Amino acid sequence: MDLREELISRFFRYAAIESQSNARSQSLPSSPGQAVLADLLADEMRTLGLSDVIADENAIVTAVKRGTRRDAVPIGFIAHLDTVDVGLSPFIQPQLLRFEGSDLCLNHRENIWLRAAEHPALTPWKGEDIIVSDGTSVLGADNKAAIAIIMTLIGQLDQLDGHGDVFIAFVPDEEIGLRGSKAIDLARFPCAFAYTIDCCELGEVVLETFNAASCEIVFKGISAHPMSARGNLVNPLLMAVDFISQFDRGDMPEHTEGREGFFWFKDLVANDTEATLTALIRDFDNAGFDWRKARIREVAELIQWRYPGGDIRSRITDTYRNILSHLAGDNRAAALLFEAMDQLGIEKKITPMRGGTDGAVLSARGIPTPNFFTGAYNFHSRFEFLPVPAFERSLAVAIRICSLAAA
Repeated sequence: MDLREELISRFFRYAAIESQSNARSQSLPSSPGQAVLADLLADEMRTLGLSDVIADENAIVTAVKRGTRRDAVPIGFIAHLDTVDVGLSPFIQPQLLRFEGSDLCLNHRENIWLRAAEHPALTPWKGEDIIVSDGTSVLGADNKAAIAIIMTLIGQLDQLDGHGDVFIAFVPDEEIGLRGSKAIDLARFPCAFAYTIDCCELGEVVLETFNAASCEIVFKGISAHPMSARGNLVNPLLMAVDFISQFDRGDMPEHTEGREGFFWFKDLVANDTEATLTALIRDFDNAGFDWRKARIREVAELIQWRYPGGDIRSRITDTYRNILSHLAGDNRAAALLFEAMDQLGIEKKITPMRGGTDGAVLSARGIPTPNFFTGAYNFHSRFEFLPVPAFERSLAVAIRICSLAAA
């Protein structure tokens, strides 16, 4: 089996395991399929001869491919086990189609099409094989493509002219707050620096992410019958609506791009006596991030003043921080990545990530961890697609990094 066939075969095998994370669950992992996938990967790594293979009760998997050059810097690769929940089926049925410039039918029965005119990123891949879902789910290249790349990489290390220790980690629940990378025991992942391989089209490199926080604002009101409501009823739903109305609609994700931050009001659950609003804060700039958190508290105080009979409680929790400051202090990972891409003739597309990666957590915990592409497009969508040549190029970058790290 050549590398192309191995990549595709591994991706199909891993994608077939339902591992969608569940934000409503407080357990780690949040879904049982992630533990199934973790155990499978641990078994495969043992078969490949890796050392210190552990799949723990939290579905965190770690292992090491011992190096032939003991003086080489130890590096790591990390990917997440979960796929995102965007309201589609958790069961992924990938298929390999040839793109010849025409629309691709993902599902004849459901009449779901990947339209070339609506997805111009398809155009450069005319004449190539494309991996897609059946349209009822995401494809899950975020992040099963990375898992396939890392597992294929392991088998190629012995073909190199020497390599250092290469540490591997697979973690659960990246999509719901980077929970796995926050829980990993770094004694099991003692590399000098590491790489996430996540989302992103051919050539994309992530050296900076948002600062991120989640907010929960609870509004407590007073219920009353309409006969006696005047002067007595305090409607918590209206408190929440008035709270949201204090924020600029232009400062929300649907109106922002690039390095612009935002407030994102995600969920509102209410009854006669209580409403709970959840929101996300994102900002690349530290000062802007602090201002946004202060703004949540300021508006809570304003609404409390407007509804003296009610009560408001806000809780803000940092989720992850921008990785840029951590990479600036140790640029070895980025330098090796850039050198690998230059040697392979891959154009670098340095992209500020309007989101987060497990690398944001690892970088903050002392392991500088930039991100590079899987080669997939339209992630978090039923129209996610993975051109096989881009998939192969991601693997080539990972192999070249290992070779350069040992030089």
